[in-house]
Amino acid sequence: MSEDLFEDLLEQAPVKTKSTRKHNPVNLQMQPLAERLRPKTLDEVVGQRHLLGPGKPLRVAFDEGRPHSMILWGPPGVGKTTLARLMAQAFHLPFIAISAVLSGVKEIREAVEAAQLHMDQTGEATLVFVDEVHRFSKSQQDAFLPHVESGLFVFIGATTENPSFEVNSALLSRSATYVLESLKAEDFEILLPRAIALEAPGLVFTSDAKDILFNLADGDARRFLNAVELACHIALDKGIKEVGADLLRQSLPSTLRRFDKGGENFYDLISALHKSVRGSDPDAALYWMTRMLVGGCDPLYICRRVIRMATEDIGLADPRALEIALNAANAYERLGSPEGELAIANAIVYCAVAPKSNSIEVAYNAVRSFVKKDLTRPVPLYLRNAPTKLMSELGYSHGYRYAHDEPGAFAAGEVYLPEGIENMKWYYPRPRGLEIKIAEKLERLKHLNQQAIAQGKGRTKEK
Repeated sequence: MSEDLFEDLLEQAPVKTKSTRKHNPVNLQMQPLAERLRPKTLDEVVGQRHLLGPGKPLRVAFDEGRPHSMILWGPPGVGKTTLARLMAQAFHLPFIAISAVLSGVKEIREAVEAAQLHMDQTGEATLVFVDEVHRFSKSQQDAFLPHVESGLFVFIGATTENPSFEVNSALLSRSATYVLESLKAEDFEILLPRAIALEAPGLVFTSDAKDILFNLADGDARRFLNAVELACHIALDKGIKEVGADLLRQSLPSTLRRFDKGGENFYDLISALHKSVRGSDPDAALYWMTRMLVGGCDPLYICRRVIRMATEDIGLADPRALEIALNAANAYERLGSPEGELAIANAIVYCAVAPKSNSIEVAYNAVRSFVKKDLTRPVPLYLRNAPTKLMSELGYSHGYRYAHDEPGAFAAGEVYLPEGIENMKWYYPRPRGLEIKIAEKLERLKHLNQQAIAQGKGRTKEK
């Protein structure tokens, strides 16, 4: 690898290198405000006090100058890239940034060669920052392992996805995982004066305007600073000294709440919706449903989840819930948005207020677990079909009692489970909704079975 390429890679970070190459200066005014306000020191970082406050893990690592490999997990715009760059600066390590969206094996190989050259020359490791690391395949992630283990790399991966699912376990086990949080209103209160001082000194934002900006940002510092930058430019163009809510509503584009259709936040929202329905809170259920729809979720996906709720959490306590959920999916397919969304809302509210029972799920899981562990039991001869003469001669179907020929269409004392598990029971109705009546019927049938057994008409002992 040429030394020119090595220097090109290392020059990406604000660290000292031995390069003396000349570069054209960057026009800072052409950079976005978010880039110009990127913290130069750890004390300038806003938010993440749980990691950067006194005695907290990342602060200790900075103060003691002990670099280690890590995964930075958090939503967009919370400082993952900034922290990686500050670590390279604090630890006096060369910095190589790789974007998993834009890079592949070639870039990884070049990073290895550059880091190896630096190690040979100085004996120092290289800090390699991989943005969106979850977008790398398993084999690409594996490529970092030997160099992390050998100490060639201090590996920092940034991800918006749950690393438990998206990062190889081997790489994860060699890295500390730090969870970064969305920024809060108090964090934006710190950022706003810095942004104004740099972009439009003297400009004032009203409290209503601040509230709109904070809501628009949705915890994302980059989104917040982009909105502030635009508002400043509009105010300067109009000669306005104070930015109010009306100006922002007129000039700033509307925003969608953060909703990644396949990421961690996606599953957080659907989990909140499901749990609100299970918890019988129609208002919360409607809120989470709307968050998903406004965020761009496919309404038919929500329909499928409501169908699952109707079977998993309501079941036989109110069989109409499944019918209404299926009808909602059908209605949406016929009407589309926005009219069809009302049918989904109707199904969600119905499921939220319906009586709840998971007895079928519990029974099914119990039977499934039993069957997987149990031996293969033969079907009793009297329950087998006998479509041929040979089968009839072998005893198939002999002694079977046809329920419709029995009083009340119930063959009291008959047994339908294999030999050896005749008395097993898995389904226990909950005392809610229709299952109250189901439990009463099962109790009557149990009494009839007991009578048949007492009279010697049953096949087995009392259940």
